[in-house]
Amino acid sequence: MFLSLGLILLFGLLMGWVSKQLRLPSLTGMLLVGIVLGPYVFNLIDPSILNVSAQLRKIALIIILARAGLTLDIQDLKKVGRPAILMCFLPACFEILGFVLLAPRFLHLSVLEAGILGTVIAAVSPAVVVPKMIRLIEEGYGHKHAIPQIILAGASVDDVFVIVMFTAFTSLALGQSISFKSFFNIPISIVTGGVVGILIGIGFARFFGKFHMRDTIKVILFLSFCFFLISFEELFGSVIPFASLIGVMAIGLGLSKRRNIVAIRLSNKLNKLWICAEIFLFVLVGATVNIHYALQAGINTILLIVFTLLFRMLGVFVCLLKTKLTRNERLFCMIAYTPKATVQAAIGGVPLAMGLACGNIVLIVAVIAILLTAPLGAFAIEFFTPRLLDREKSVQ
Repeated sequence: MFLSLGLILLFGLLMGWVSKQLRLPSLTGMLLVGIVLGPYVFNLIDPSILNVSAQLRKIALIIILARAGLTLDIQDLKKVGRPAILMCFLPACFEILGFVLLAPRFLHLSVLEAGILGTVIAAVSPAVVVPKMIRLIEEGYGHKHAIPQIILAGASVDDVFVIVMFTAFTSLALGQSISFKSFFNIPISIVTGGVVGILIGIGFARFFGKFHMRDTIKVILFLSFCFFLISFEELFGSVIPFASLIGVMAIGLGLSKRRNIVAIRLSNKLNKLWICAEIFLFVLVGATVNIHYALQAGINTILLIVFTLLFRMLGVFVCLLKTKLTRNERLFCMIAYTPKATVQAAIGGVPLAMGLACGNIVLIVAVIAILLTAPLGAFAIEFFTPRLLDREKSVQ
């Protein structure tokens, strides 16, 4: 196991640096390291690590979402308003519709199978998008119209909505009835997660005001409660609708609102943790990619992904209608909302495991979507940021 850990860290860090030298996002090199070290190429990652890969990836996601909450400003979120709410579900709906319309023609699937495929691919990747948006906030890009905040808010909820849709479509495919209760639970889970998280954040603000301790201890306490929220959803989520990842962000929001200086210091600490967590996240995502399935993909698969991304971008455009955003800012939001990675890696193989006839095709498309959109989407965000967004240097 220790050999695998060393290989992941060393080559993940090295290839991340090489990617940056080639003016590519660092995650490109990390994904490639995961593919090469993973079970489908050289098989150099210990099975014990692969067995807990999903949990390790979730820890990395918790770290970056916690940092996002500490970075966000509630006033900015209030200023965003309607577009941020629509971004939580409308682009995904447009993309799923694109798959329903196009997948039967491109891949000869039934409408239901196309819907399952759409729900697997439609989720945006917070692992790719969130750290990019945090950097934009810190550097002052898009500050006037809260562009990073719009994308952050939407990306944090988008996955919850898409996974519920995925459950509904697979239930139909298995001959089960759809529980409409699960759809009503989406807004309830968002509210409960947000409220609980903010209350914990306010509690931290008061606690840190009364008791002085090192920032490192504060980070440990902060992350402990983030892990408690995740565990609560896993244990009681079927009884009490609760979006734990929303709660993780909300803890940071509550703390930032009451003790902003502490929030900034903790954000800096989490930024250092993210350096290591990012390597594990993307290397392990890469390790889930079956390169043999990727090689089975034809031009129709790639064209389908490209065309359905246009549907998604149209959905983002609709969300931003009647806003004060400029044409360039709207175009940037459309581009920034395209990367896929974490959800596709997590559920891409589920239909195949269920024994569904479309399972193999779904997995192939999920693999290609990760390989295409994660590095290209991250590169596009970096490339177009200075070209499409205004910068306000004195934001912090």
